[in-house]
Amino acid sequence: MSQSLKCLIQEAQQTILQIRNHPDYKQIALNYSPDLTLGDATTALTYLQWEVEERTTIDVAKLEAFSG
Repeated sequence: MSQSLKCLIQEAQQTILQIRNHPDYKQIALNYSPDLTLGDATTALTYLQWEVEERTTIDVAKLEAFSG
């Protein structure tokens, strides 16, 4: 069975953190200024995580409509 999307997002966020803290990256980052940064990637993953969580949250109002 494949991993859940939520789990993959968490792993990707952890990987970005490891890259950011890696001594080789810190050395490269001194003269490296891309259009998109690790911070941008982290933000994109956070937004995706919010969307996943929003879709998996049970809407109590919808459930109550079925019981009425």
